[in-house]
Amino acid sequence: MQQIATSTHDIQTKKDALRIIGGLGKPSKMPGKTYGISAGLCKTGGKLRKVPGSTCSDCYACKGQYQFQNVKAAHAKRLDKLQHDPRWVSAMVKAIGKEKHFRWHDSGDIQSLEHLEKIMSVVALTPDTAHWLPTREKSIVSRYLQKYGKFPSNVAVRLSAPMIDQKPIPLDGVLTSTVHKDQPPIGFACRAPDQDNECKDCRACWDKSVLNVSYLKH
Repeated sequence: MQQIATSTHDIQTKKDALRIIGGLGKPSKMPGKTYGISAGLCKTGGKLRKVPGSTCSDCYACKGQYQFQNVKAAHAKRLDKLQHDPRWVSAMVKAIGKEKHFRWHDSGDIQSLEHLEKIMSVVALTPDTAHWLPTREKSIVSRYLQKYGKFPSNVAVRLSAPMIDQKPIPLDGVLTSTVHKDQPPIGFACRAPDQDNECKDCRACWDKSVLNVSYLKH
């Protein structure tokens, strides 16, 4: 298991923490806070956006409010802090605080093994928070598991299938998610389309007993 280096950085307030990391998101759909960077930086997703029928070909995080200049600036600041500020892990822990549920990357994806290691350090240091990390970066996830063996117990890492109506992508020790359109959902069907496009009281994405969550293409 990853050795968690406890930080010597004394971050006094949540306001200071949010300034250091570049802020957090609070989508109305979600039960808690989120963290995201630009979807334009997605490694696998960037390739999939050019593929018709892929889950990224009509990416929500590449249009709408995500194209506003202030959102782009926030995403750029977050990436810079993630990569270069040694206080990032400590600041994320402070910013998350007592959140019951937290989603990683409502926009964007993990960039490297080091990036994933930092996320898992935050997860391990916030044991009372249930974390959810969806990703298409199978190779990075695989390298992490080869190095550390498993993820912290309070995170649901879900490997996302790249194509619509595709079966889950298997990887030992990793949960999955899929997108359905013309085929029946596999496993648990996301309830959001039937409840005002919100999670409401559903926590399936964070629930490690739910092996696959299937989202309706919309």
